[in-house]
Amino acid sequence: MPSLQRLESQVAALPESELRQFRSWFDEFDAQRWDKELVADIGCGKLGEFAQEALVH
Repeated sequence: MPSLQRLESQVAALPESELRQFRSWFDEFDAQRWDKELVADIGCGKLGEFAQEALVH
């Protein structure tokens, strides 16, 4: 079984309390990853055009 399918199966089999813990952990993990990506995009100028447009309006 491919790893993603195995992971999906394992998550689906979690008891409710562990699923809540996993969800909380994953929300934090995902937010931190998104923040790092946003900082990287800002650092390389990917969002400069949007910032200028926002400042004009």
